[in-house]
Amino acid sequence: MASSGGGGGGGGDAGEGEWLKVAELKAMAEAQDPHVKEVDNMTLRRFLRARDHDVGKASAMLLKFVAWRREAVPGGVGGVMPADLVRTELSQDKARMGGVDRAGRPVLLVFPAKHFSADRDMAEHKRLVVYLLDRISARIPRGQDKFMCIVDLKGWGYANSDVRAYIAAIEIMQGYYPERLGKALMVHVPYIFMKAWKMVYPFIDTNTRDKFVFVDDKNLEETLRREMDESQVPEMYGGKLPTVPLTDD
Repeated sequence: MASSGGGGGGGGDAGEGEWLKVAELKAMAEAQDPHVKEVDNMTLRRFLRARDHDVGKASAMLLKFVAWRREAVPGGVGGVMPADLVRTELSQDKARMGGVDRAGRPVLLVFPAKHFSADRDMAEHKRLVVYLLDRISARIPRGQDKFMCIVDLKGWGYANSDVRAYIAAIEIMQGYYPERLGKALMVHVPYIFMKAWKMVYPFIDTNTRDKFVFVDDKNLEETLRREMDESQVPEMYGGKLPTVPLTDD
């Protein structure tokens, strides 16, 4: 079920007052769009938390999500993005599934150096972002709301730079998958990437900015072992875990 960005509150159990607000949110939004009834309570809670428990603001965000989902994904809220609609993107191995971190959050690995702006189809790129976020969200276990992302920029150069595509991905994540991103480790970051990052940064919500952590190469091994058990560190970083291509997941 779809639903990273946004603010207030981490995972964990909700209090009775929060569930009352979830019920209020559902009633308010459902009165305007009956498709809201397809949205589960855990997702409603994420939208509520993303708007600091302001029911009116959360309802506006939720209604926008339901309308977007109906247009973007076959089957709408309850549907999934078919692999056939992202076949070209998947064949380029731009992302892989990892294991889990110490908090039990599933790990998604992304490789921006395999993306080339000259041959990018924006519509398919957006579908890939939805596909990836749906797939990693489906792996999040009960009791956990978030996932971790490793963004590996090894080999990234000007031919890979695509600010429009990066902003599109950020906006999809923040607007339609609130409270999903736990942390994004930016690794093997070349100096020239920071020019692109400075253009993307203003589009990232204040609460989400803190989730992007730039890791120096010399600290990479130590950082990964702090974040995840040795058995969960991907092989490409000196660990024991093979990563899984999305075509095999």
